Amino acid sequence: MDANAPPAQDFPRTDKKPSFPIRDDLRTYLRRYRRERDLPVTYERMLGFHEAIPLTDETGKPTLWDTVIYDPTEMRTLNEDLKHIYALLRTDGDISVFSHLFVDRIDFCTFGNSTPFRVRIVNAYNDNQDYFYIKKADASRVYGLELEHLLSPNRLNFITHGSTLVEEHIVGLPGDIFISRWLQQNELRPIRIAKEVVKFNERCFVRLLGDMRSYNFVVLLTPDFDDWQVRLRAMDFDQQSYNGRKNFYLPQFFKENTPLVKFCIRHLHPETANQYKREEQAIILQRAHLASERLGLLLHDMTRDPISPPEKIHQLREELAAHYGRTDYLRCESMGALIRENLESIRRENGRPVVPGLVPE
Repeated sequence: MDANAPPAQDFPRTDKKPSFPIRDDLRTYLRRYRRERDLPVTYERMLGFHEAIPLTDETGKPTLWDTVIYDPTEMRTLNEDLKHIYALLRTDGDISVFSHLFVDRIDFCTFGNSTPFRVRIVNAYNDNQDYFYIKKADASRVYGLELEHLLSPNRLNFITHGSTLVEEHIVGLPGDIFISRWLQQNELRPIRIAKEVVKFNERCFVRLLGDMRSYNFVVLLTPDFDDWQVRLRAMDFDQQSYNGRKNFYLPQFFKENTPLVKFCIRHLHPETANQYKREEQAIILQRAHLASERLGLLLHDMTRDPISPPEKIHQLREELAAHYGRTDYLRCESMGALIRENLESIRRENGRPVVPGLVPE
C-alpha cells in the first residue's frame, strides 16, 4: 500500500461479468480433490418456489433478500435433502449427527451474478444457527474459491454438481459495517487493523481477486489474551481474474474503502507497510510451495479456460508488466498465466527458490 493516500476510483458496477461454465478440465480437477459431488438438490430445483416475501432487517428496513416458500409436499423432502447437503459440508456426509437440525428459512437474492439461495439451519436443542448458499456454478468463482483455499490463511468448503455450486457461510462483520461502527473504537489497536489491510490488499493483488469493495469482504475480530486480533477475509469471489484494470485487484483503490485506507495511512509508517507487504508475499510463497502440485494443476486448467476476453488479458498484462518491471508478462495469454507470473514476481522480489510445478509457461 502506498504511503500517500491513493486516489479513490469509481469502478462501474454495470459491467456485469458473464457466467462461465465449468469445463471438463476443471471438472476433473474438482473430482480429484472431492469438490465435485453428487447432490440431492440442484440450483434449478431451488427455483421452484411459488411465493416470495421481502425480508427486512432488525430495524424493519428491506434487504436484498426475499424469503421463499415452496409447496408443502416439496418442502418436506427439500428440507431433508438440504440437511444432507449441510452434512456434506460439515461432516463429509454423515447425516446421523444432524437429526436435531432443521431448515428454518430459505432466502433468495436477485442481486449480483450468482443470484444465490441462502439456507438457514437451526439446532433444535440450543437455537444455534448456521447458513450455506446454493448458487449457479461459475468457473471463475470456483477458481476464486480454490485460490483462496490454497493461497490465503482461510480454508473453504464448497461443492459443485453440474451447474450448481454450494458454499459454506463465511463468518465475519461486513467491511462497510466495520468501517462505520468499529473503525474508531478504542478497543482496537490501529496498527493491527492497518497491518491486516496491507496483507489483505497484497493477497488480493497477487491472486487477482477483484472488486473487494467494503461490502465484499468481512472483518473477523478475535479477542486475544492482551488485545484483539483482526483479519480481513474475502466473501465474494465473482470477480476472480476477469477485469483488465490492475487497480481493480487492489482494494485500496475503491472509493468505498477510502475511510479504511486513510485510517491505515495515518497509523502506518511506509517502511512498516512495506515490511508487512513482504511478510505476506513470503507467506503466500510458502503456501504455494506446500500446495505446489494442487496449485500447479489448478493454474494449468486456468490457463486454458477462457474466463476473460483477450482484450482484458492484454490490458492487464501490460499494466502488470509495468508494475513489476518484467516484460515476461507480455507473453501471457490467459489469467492463469498472469497469476503464475505474479507468483514468480514476488518470488524474485523475496529472493526465494523456484516453487516446483509453478514455473511460468
